[in-house]
Amino acid sequence: MLHKASSQSRLSPNSNEEDIQQVLAPRLAQFAAVARHEHVTRAAHELGVPQSTLSRAMARLEQDLDVTLFARKGRTVSLTPAGRTFLTTVERALTEVEKAAESVRADADPTSGKIAFGFLHTMGSETVPALIRAFRADHPHIRFQLVQNYGEAMLERLRAGDLDLCLTSPVPDAPDLVARRLDEQRLRLVVPDDHRLATRKRVRLAEAADDTFVTLEPGYGLRRITDDLCAQAGFRPRVAFEGEEAETLRGLVAAGLGVALLPPPAVARPGVVELTVTAPRAAREIGVAWLDGHPDTPPVAAFKRFLLSRRGRLLPEAAPEPAAPGPATGPAPEPATGPTAAPAASATD
Repeated sequence: MLHKASSQSRLSPNSNEEDIQQVLAPRLAQFAAVARHEHVTRAAHELGVPQSTLSRAMARLEQDLDVTLFARKGRTVSLTPAGRTFLTTVERALTEVEKAAESVRADADPTSGKIAFGFLHTMGSETVPALIRAFRADHPHIRFQLVQNYGEAMLERLRAGDLDLCLTSPVPDAPDLVARRLDEQRLRLVVPDDHRLATRKRVRLAEAADDTFVTLEPGYGLRRITDDLCAQAGFRPRVAFEGEEAETLRGLVAAGLGVALLPPPAVARPGVVELTVTAPRAAREIGVAWLDGHPDTPPVAAFKRFLLSRRGRLLPEAAPEPAAPGPATGPAPEPATGPTAAPAASATD
């Protein structure tokens, strides 16, 4: 039987939410069991606790709420109107807790769990789909939550616990993160097909010092790399347009609005010519990062091992460079002579 509530102090109506949760949360399942059985002894047997312990817990629950939840009838109990109202919400809360527990267990399942994986926009069209396809050959039921973003935003989400792993560039160097270099991607100087350098295959970046650049916005890793490479080449780029996606920048270049330093495209785009940069060496490192000390679920651990096994072969083959513009038919033109002749490209161009 339930003991009557004692005269011990109750929760103040002004108690903060954390206090109420700490007091009530452990007793919700006990309350639901007593309400379901309408009998303390049977509820105690189901819960595996002494009847006296459960009886005192329910009396204290009523005391803390300052509400009578049960009507006593000999050895049985029944819910009061307030008790029925409370039970409706308690059952809903317990159902949500059970769903949450099932969800996290499912996410951690070694064969069908979930991986929250972040990656750069420039890796979304080919690199990441190819990686996931290869990984799922051995793990066909693993699920992915995919997040595309720029590097700094992904690292913030990694720290917040929203991501398990992310592919990013530059490879971060931070005390709270673990990062491993996986591959290197050469960058190209992308110019319009009617640009003065468009007939070349190789250029020094300094040769574009007088051009207008289109770049990603500040905060993007590729923007930082672009600024650094231009500084190494002895100039600061004049930026006319800033965007969030590499293929949009290629479109701006094709429209004659500037030049850009970009990774190779998945598919060759008309209207632009992509030139190898010989000096300074134009490349970006791609790496995987995760939060230091954060325990991995079995699916995350398996995918991490897979990514690390792809060192040096993470990236797919680049699309072939478009041919430099020129006559579509007919014999090759004779080399130019005279004072207006353009100099031949040297081995360092």
